Amino acid sequence: MADDVLCEVENCQYWAKGNRCSADQIYVVSHTGKKAETERETDCQTFKHK
Repeated sequence: MADDVLCEVENCQYWAKGNRCSADQIYVVSHTGKKAETERETDCQTFKHK
């Protein structure tokens, strides 16, 4: 687990105490192609509902 990856989505399978992400890898995609201008144009594909 990377100590510097934070997540506030408590219903994610990878959410850990202290808003930490316990996933081995993080996969983030852009909704607008290969580049994103804002965080709203991205999405964490690592999310799995628990």
